Amino acid sequence: MTGNDPLANALSAIDNGGSVGHLTQDVSPASNEIGSVLEVLYDRGYIDGFQRIDDGRAGKFEVELKGAINECGPIKPRYSAGAEEFEKWEKRFLPARDYGTLIVTTSHGIMSHYEAREQGIGGQVIAYVY
Repeated sequence: MTGNDPLANALSAIDNGGSVGHLTQDVSPASNEIGSVLEVLYDRGYIDGFQRIDDGRAGKFEVELKGAINECGPIKPRYSAGAEEFEKWEKRFLPARDYGTLIVTTSHGIMSHYEAREQGIGGQVIAYVY
């Protein structure tokens, strides 16, 4: 595990679990941020679901994988992007136009860059998945 970045560790675990064909992957610790990112992955069809499990410590998520993720990871440093600037980050982090999703943290919560663009709000680009 690299450093103390729970989101990076979670995405790495999901990426690795998916690439070796696991059907479920445990992700810990469970945080609201990671839960929100998992929500975006679920909404965009990258995972089949997830649930929070109380393990008596920080908790963990059990993520149901469906083999739809080619690659996912954190974006560091976190870049601020206005609603009209997402295309620049799509070009940088995603393999093709309209292929993949940037995950953005906004004043309205964590969402895909598609939702943020639709709502006309910017935020910080924190992760990518395709």
